[in-house]
Amino acid sequence: MTDKKPSTADEPAKPTGLDLLRMPFPAHQISKLPKPTKAQTEAVKADFKAGVRCDICGTWHHPKVVHLDYVGHAALTDRLLDADPHWYWEPLAFDQTGLPAFGPDKGLWIRLYVCGHSRIGFGSADGKTGGDAVKEIIGDALRNAAMRFGAALDLWHKGDLHAIEEEEIKPAEPEMITEDQRIELMALFGSLNVPVAEFLKAAGGIKDLRQLEASRFDGAKTWINKRAKAVREQEQN
Repeated sequence: MTDKKPSTADEPAKPTGLDLLRMPFPAHQISKLPKPTKAQTEAVKADFKAGVRCDICGTWHHPKVVHLDYVGHAALTDRLLDADPHWYWEPLAFDQTGLPAFGPDKGLWIRLYVCGHSRIGFGSADGKTGGDAVKEIIGDALRNAAMRFGAALDLWHKGDLHAIEEEEIKPAEPEMITEDQRIELMALFGSLNVPVAEFLKAAGGIKDLRQLEASRFDGAKTWINKRAKAVREQEQN
């Protein structure tokens, strides 16, 4: 089903069938999908004026939202028709009324048939409801299944359009000891005659007490007292 039409000597053969699905989409068929983080979505919900009318996608969202490239339902349908005018899809299951059966998570599993071959796909609408949500779920499932044939695979590689977007979590910077705690440690070093440099080396080679994490403050005092005790015992022996 992937036979190519004969070509003239001056014109290379154009891909057809399944080979056509692997071809990149032209720029005018690629749309922009805003993907706000959870914090950005909540910020606009709390204050509508925190959003902007986007010049890229035309929707209202947080000004720092990242956009991903994706192929819309119409462009994908056009490509499928070019590859196989008889393509079709069907749900993997039906409900008691004969309609497509949605899963517990409101998603839809489908099987897409193109050129005598089939691929499974899944679609969801991220908590949306109503008729528009159903259309979005079907379009999402078609894109997912068509991707298994290679359609718009380069765009999927750049960013998964349908993964649940969670706010990026960055490791928190460790909290350092306060100036008062540093002074307390310095006083302890002085009163027990324990060299500060010896502790800095034992603490992992930090160069200054200001680099000591707050969670290690109590441990530092314990170390100083134990070191002072060990020195006294050595002197007595």
